Amino acid sequence: MNKPLRRIAIFCGLLVLTLLLRDNWLQYVKADSLKDDPKNRRVTIARYSTPRGDIIVDGDPITGSTKTSKSGLNDLEYKRTYKDGAMWAPVTGYASQAFGANQLESIEDGILTGTDDRLFFRNTLDMITGKQKQGGNVVTTLNAAAQKAAYNGLKSQGGKGAVAAIDPSTGKILALASYPSYDPSSFAGNSTDTDSKAWQKLQKKVNPNDPMLNRALREVYPPGSTFKVVTAAAALENGLYNSADENTDSPLPYIMKGTTTELKNEGNIPCKNATLRTALRVSCNTVFGKIGSDLGNDKMLAEAKKFGFDEEQFTPTRTAASVFSDNMNSSQTALSSIGQYNTAATPLQMAMVASAVANDGKLMKPYMVDKLQSSNLDTIAQTDPQEMSQPLSSKNAQILQSMMETVVKEGTGTNAQIPGVTVGGKTGTAQHGVANSKNPYAWFISYAKLPDGSSPVAVATVIEDDNANRDDISGGGLAAPIAKSVMEAVINSKK
Repeated sequence: MNKPLRRIAIFCGLLVLTLLLRDNWLQYVKADSLKDDPKNRRVTIARYSTPRGDIIVDGDPITGSTKTSKSGLNDLEYKRTYKDGAMWAPVTGYASQAFGANQLESIEDGILTGTDDRLFFRNTLDMITGKQKQGGNVVTTLNAAAQKAAYNGLKSQGGKGAVAAIDPSTGKILALASYPSYDPSSFAGNSTDTDSKAWQKLQKKVNPNDPMLNRALREVYPPGSTFKVVTAAAALENGLYNSADENTDSPLPYIMKGTTTELKNEGNIPCKNATLRTALRVSCNTVFGKIGSDLGNDKMLAEAKKFGFDEEQFTPTRTAASVFSDNMNSSQTALSSIGQYNTAATPLQMAMVASAVANDGKLMKPYMVDKLQSSNLDTIAQTDPQEMSQPLSSKNAQILQSMMETVVKEGTGTNAQIPGVTVGGKTGTAQHGVANSKNPYAWFISYAKLPDGSSPVAVATVIEDDNANRDDISGGGLAAPIAKSVMEAVINSKK
């Protein structure tokens, strides 16, 4: 080969090598960034080119897909639909052509669109047979009757609030309701006139009620007296007291250590040296505040962490972390131990507290996805119950159960009584605002125990009503009836 031809051959070879390098760079190194580039519509077009799989509750889909009218700039063929969208929004989240997706719709997007690697065999088989690619299903742990009872109960109050319900023995989430809520169908498309306007109306800067906030998982509230269940557990676990019926060392008045400030009770209630049972039944601030102070910040924090405080949960939807602070002095620990000061909790967290007590001290990891299915209903992933921690011994859990059951039998929680069922509970009316200037939050946590000794459900309910008469706000009055209806729904669904 003469010299000019050799040079041309080398040059052509370099060009081919450069093309190969560039091709590999684009296909492997830059693949993910190009796929996720907002200017790349191929992924979005592919996502909405076929119907999404469904989110399933009690064997029935609560989602669907419908064809869109492809016109103008709309090149997306299908959009999401929702059944009772506002009721289920805290579970499903949304999938919108214009605004993306969140919660289960986002977390399990690969399954729902059929692009997950675990669906490779199914997709390959469909390609060979010429069948259109289909998304898989997400089968939840939710109980439809419990969810309806929770949502309707919150709606009837007319304010804001949330409910979380768990199966104590497995950690399955049975209800997850938030009010006010929103219908994800209202902005599932990408129309400027309808979907964009609906989206804007739901934003917090336009709608101060913030209906898109998942209050069951993402909002933390001062838990008030419901936190006294955690404090009672700490007292028993650390040997400060060994039974429900021994007198506590609880002076009245009680001046918080290191201060001249008296910690007061609500009303004239029998709190001086009261037993743990009496103190929980009438909700003595002095007894539980002093227990927290006597145990100290470190022991109280350790017990709170065993119940799940100070860490996010993944259900798989991420929750806000509930809070019990570190490095507090004695008086701050006292206030935190009655659910005030910096203490804050999500409704799911307080349902976890009730469920651990009901499950003889064992806390199961909460989850809401039971299994993932391919389009032909084959199971490709199954969630197994998993023990998260042991906040208290079986013996101490049974002591605490007897105390919580007294609260419902003859204390502040009588509105949660269910005929033929043993109910344990704790009310809470949590202070809110500077110097308690705003309406308090009404709380109730509870569990139901059947005659065979099993406990199918634990519930936490919180109500925030800025318009209610302050004197009418109480956990037993506002929150307990909702919890009762949720527990009844779960029990009746098992008959």
